[in-house]
Amino acid sequence: MRIGIAGIGGRMGRVLAEEAARAATLVGGIDREDVATPEGTARFPGIAALGEAADVVIDFTHASTVTEHARALAAAGCGWVLGTTGLDAAQETAVDVAAHRIGIVQAANFSPGVALVLALAERIAATLPAEGYDAEIVEMHHRQKVDAPSGTALALGRAVARGRGVAFDTVMESGRHGHTGARATGAIGFAALRGGQVVGEHTLLFAGASEHIALTHRAFDRRVFAEGAVRAALWLATQPAGRYGMEDVLGLR
Repeated sequence: MRIGIAGIGGRMGRVLAEEAARAATLVGGIDREDVATPEGTARFPGIAALGEAADVVIDFTHASTVTEHARALAAAGCGWVLGTTGLDAAQETAVDVAAHRIGIVQAANFSPGVALVLALAERIAATLPAEGYDAEIVEMHHRQKVDAPSGTALALGRAVARGRGVAFDTVMESGRHGHTGARATGAIGFAALRGGQVVGEHTLLFAGASEHIALTHRAFDRRVFAEGAVRAALWLATQPAGRYGMEDVLGLR
């Protein structure tokens, strides 16, 4: 199996390249002109050329590239493992359109542990009434991270909303500051911490009057995300066109 890496010169891209080379054939990758690629790896002129050379492209780049990558990979018939977060509605639509022609595994976090936490979050939320258990999500990442809340934190919030049968956008509450008034019943709260070189820490808390239930995941090495993404790429090679998640890769649904 041939795997290509979008963003191969970045911190995550280099780890992805190492893991892909262990499990399959690494054909090379793409990156910005000002970013050096790992020594000994082929550099392609663009996403279209990479899609033609690979069976699956693993992509942890930036939301601004998603629409172009969706079109190019669909045209090439190349599978897509997409870990880019922060997509807007138009970019999500581009992914949907591409999924009619190619297999896509999309996840905010490719850690198997996070996939299990998301499944548990939805189940707990469906069991514990929102009127009695307040849901709060706290996440911490390295100081260079540019978006908040993190994609994984948002995925946790959406899992809680699904479990409760409500629209996530109507209950999300982030960035409290000043005199905010009492907490709204059913709200899903977020707090984002940034500092040092924390790879990723997430805690989902269900706070009741008489008990608290906490689900916590801590990542200590980016390699766990790379291992999960390569696992998804290998799984995707045998799947028909469609849009999948890590829960599909792990057989959780």
